[in-house]
Amino acid sequence: MLAIDLTGKRALVAGVADDAGYGFAIAKALAEAGASVCVGTWPPALNIFETLLRRGKLDESRKLQAGRTLEFEKIYPLDASWDTLADVPEEIRTNKRYNERGDFSIQGLADAIQRDFGAQSLDIVVHSLANGPEVKKPLLETSRAGYLAAIGVSAYSLTSMIARLVPVLREGASAISLTYLASERAVPGYGGGMSSAKAALESDTRLLAYEAGRKHGIRVNTISAGPLASRAASAIGLIERMVKHYAEHSPLAEELKAGEVANVAAFLCSPLATGITGATVYVDKGFHAMGMTEAVSVPTPG
Repeated sequence: MLAIDLTGKRALVAGVADDAGYGFAIAKALAEAGASVCVGTWPPALNIFETLLRRGKLDESRKLQAGRTLEFEKIYPLDASWDTLADVPEEIRTNKRYNERGDFSIQGLADAIQRDFGAQSLDIVVHSLANGPEVKKPLLETSRAGYLAAIGVSAYSLTSMIARLVPVLREGASAISLTYLASERAVPGYGGGMSSAKAALESDTRLLAYEAGRKHGIRVNTISAGPLASRAASAIGLIERMVKHYAEHSPLAEELKAGEVANVAAFLCSPLATGITGATVYVDKGFHAMGMTEAVSVPTPG
């Protein structure tokens, strides 16, 4: 039997704050395959996430096969807007949601992993990070600050993470991110520079695959996932309509499940995919392949 086996591997999933998004689903799939999982969580959401875990509100979502449970080896504070703590403005560093969390920068995350587990202790990096403060604005109405914020958090943070995590990454490590078809097609309503950020993320994936592959033996890929009605995606403002549109016009006329994306992520991070790097892998029920679409009647589950 050919199986995905990540036994003995350690993964970092950056961008988990609840059980509704792709990040959590990927963490669960990696754990199902045998990996130990650490997560990075945005500091303002960290208290709520820890409370949900402590009170058992996520227990059902954390169930794995064979009676096992998804356990997070470590939960790190991470604000991917900042490379180092010195870059963080004083008003953020002293904010009550941040000031008790220590070094929440990308460099702080890398340092914490090295303190906790030592050098060359990480095999998998999952970048499930995106933020566009002006995502509801059309591009023509997007400010320079909003545009650059979207690029910084949603794209450049992958480059920064890989560069700063190199000391803790093992030979043969794998990094993956999540992108969206708006990188190459116009999606009205997906604004604020987010489409540009996704295009940058895909371009960076190809160059990072070359540079990190040649220099450190690291594979870098990205998954172009269809829309998911997660809590984070609700910020877009039209996510339910996007999900319905995909289900009506895709070759496989059904809604995409988070677990389907997570399974591909686990494969890409596994020894089964050692020949794949620099790729954008579409997991969207085939929507990306369509040039002309036809609405269909989507069966109602049950």
